[in-house]
Amino acid sequence: MITRAASWLAWSLAGLSGAMFVAGAILTILSLYVTAPAAQLSSDWGSGGAIGNLLILAPFLAFTIVGALIASRRPENPIGWICLVAGLFWTLIALDGQYIAYALATTGVVPLAAAVALNQWAWVPPVGLLSIYLILLFPDGKLPSRRWRPLAWFSGAVMILVSLTIALAPGPLPDLGGVRNPFGLEGYLWIADASNVIPALLPLCALASALGLVLRYRRSGSEERKQITWIAFAGSFVGLMSLITVVSTLIFAPLFLDSTGNRPLWLVVLQDVELLSFAGIPVAVGIAVLRHRLYDIDVIINRTLVYGSLTAVLALVYFGGVTATQALLRNLTGQEQLPQVVIVASTLLIAALFNPLRRRVQSFIDRRFYRSKYDARKTLEAFSAKLRDETDLEALSDDLVGVVRETMQPAHVSLWLRPERASAEAERGD
Repeated sequence: MITRAASWLAWSLAGLSGAMFVAGAILTILSLYVTAPAAQLSSDWGSGGAIGNLLILAPFLAFTIVGALIASRRPENPIGWICLVAGLFWTLIALDGQYIAYALATTGVVPLAAAVALNQWAWVPPVGLLSIYLILLFPDGKLPSRRWRPLAWFSGAVMILVSLTIALAPGPLPDLGGVRNPFGLEGYLWIADASNVIPALLPLCALASALGLVLRYRRSGSEERKQITWIAFAGSFVGLMSLITVVSTLIFAPLFLDSTGNRPLWLVVLQDVELLSFAGIPVAVGIAVLRHRLYDIDVIINRTLVYGSLTAVLALVYFGGVTATQALLRNLTGQEQLPQVVIVASTLLIAALFNPLRRRVQSFIDRRFYRSKYDARKTLEAFSAKLRDETDLEALSDDLVGVVRETMQPAHVSLWLRPERASAEAERGD
């Protein structure tokens, strides 16, 4: 009965989040038909525009779905409820932002000032739940030890304090033409000052939680390590995509701006991919907690290292070649635009380099990070070559035992060969 009630509650909250997702998407589409510049306020994260405004909702819905899935199957584990509540808050914030954008785009004012006030502080619960409690309680929903209880209580107090100081801070709300916070406590200016200082405690709590996850990893067994590796991999991928986007925006984007100053299409797509990468965190959490294909993480990490490095090298070769060629033509001929033949040649060069570079990167990754598997493969290849030429059965038996011991590393190895007499009798009987 408890499991059934938990499942009903989890999927009911997920349904509510889905309804807000649909409502936010409808408001986004309606805002796209309004040409007012205020429509661009619908998203200050990601690439903006039609695609960005819709994509901004997708990662939040992933938290809700995965959270409901975990909570319905493992109701005793708070990880699912953390993802579910965090996704619910994010979807509410996204819906509120789309409502504000739609109101500004159509009428120029927001009828409900409380909607803007909600958007100022509602980010605190999901950020605190995901960056502190999800990491601190992952993967079994329990603290690493009793010594971490003070941090759990302190983090909760910080989240409540930050939410209250921001919600009750007096002063004008942004984008409302001087309309003041309807929940602000006028005359208590120190609350506004505190709302600018106290949020700095949240990153400190998150850092302490990350330290707890590292200590848990060092003390855990193989299965729990795999679970922690999943969420670490997802977080690292998000960080890597954010770093690539920032570097591309600061270094490469100014070189490819058109005459109107618009960003190139590849940068817009890169920023959208960065936004969507956040959906990998709840997916990794769901795989780790539900133990679905848990041990595939090694293969995924290997492929990510190989193709991520390969993509970075090819992109560096492409943009470096294009940039150098453009600078050379500018100095020699004064021509700003690259000839089409140069772009075609660069594309063909990248296509020709793909397979050779992939093999080299794969070999380097195997030698550097998967040495045991790399050595095992080399050992089997050498044994296969020797097997074709070896005629001495005794020597071949010793080599086979050695190969098994070196590659599989069992506790005990023994080899049994059928006696030749039994083989001859069996042949005569046939």
